[in-house]
Amino acid sequence: MPKVKTNRIKCPDGWELIEPNLCELDAKMREAESVPNDGKRKCEAFWPILKIAHQKSRYIFDLYYKRNELSRALYEFCLEQGYADRNLIAKWKKSGYESLCCLRCIQPRDHNFGTTCVCRALST
Repeated sequence: MPKVKTNRIKCPDGWELIEPNLCELDAKMREAESVPNDGKRKCEAFWPILKIAHQKSRYIFDLYYKRNELSRALYEFCLEQGYADRNLIAKWKKSGYESLCCLRCIQPRDHNFGTTCVCRALST
């Protein structure tokens, strides 16, 4: 009889400590994605989704870099599974980008006249 492949992924030690918070944020993300966007501009419809993605990435960033409560294996596991944005965290580690909310804020092609995002201008 052939072996049955399972898609189970082994979680590193410490996963059970952060899993409830990440599951709660995933539930909020599903709720934000299902909200109808009638009467809203296209960019306004994405704001709640970007906000929750920022919260998830910031939560993992703070646990690993600020509080040192995550192991390297658990941190890499979270990045590989898509619980946090690797590129956004890389920007947060650079000086001047600590309060960056999303990567769209620093892409001048997404804004009028090649400027930066309104949220980035207000946070500085």
